[in-house]
Amino acid sequence: MSDLFFSTDIFNDIDRLQRQVANLFANMPTSLRASRVGTFPAVNIGSTDESIEIVAFAPGLDPAQIDVSIDNGLLILSGERKRVQPERPDDTRTYLQERFSGTFRRIIELPHQADPDKVQARYVNGCLSVTIGKLEASKPRSITVQ
Repeated sequence: MSDLFFSTDIFNDIDRLQRQVANLFANMPTSLRASRVGTFPAVNIGSTDESIEIVAFAPGLDPAQIDVSIDNGLLILSGERKRVQPERPDDTRTYLQERFSGTFRRIIELPHQADPDKVQARYVNGCLSVTIGKLEASKPRSITVQ
C-alpha cells in the first residue's frame, strides 16, 4: 500500500492555476491570422470554391475614405472614422466611450491561392465586403480516369 496521500486541496489549486493561466492568455491571438479583441474593424473571413470573402464591420464610415489594397499577400484596410458627438449640455462629462473614432489600419494575411488581380470591394449598410478571386490553378476540378 502506498504512503502517498493526496488531499482534494491540490486539485483545487490546479484548477485555480489553470483558470489564471487561461485568463492571462485570453486576449492573446490564437494564431498569426488572429487578432486582439477590440481590433477595428472586426472581420469575418470565409471562402467559396471561386473566391475568398472578407466582411469588415465598420459602421459610420464614408466609403470614399476607405482604402483597400493588396501588397505581398496582405490585404490592407485603412481609413478614418470621424468622431460623432450627439447634442448634449456643455457641463456633461464622458466617463466611458466604447465607439472607436480615429484612423485605423487592419492587415489580413491572405491564403496563397488569392489572386490579387481579381479584387472587388463594396460598402453597404456599414459593412465593407471584399471579394478576392482564387487563382485558376487552385480551384477544384474533376479529373477523368481513363
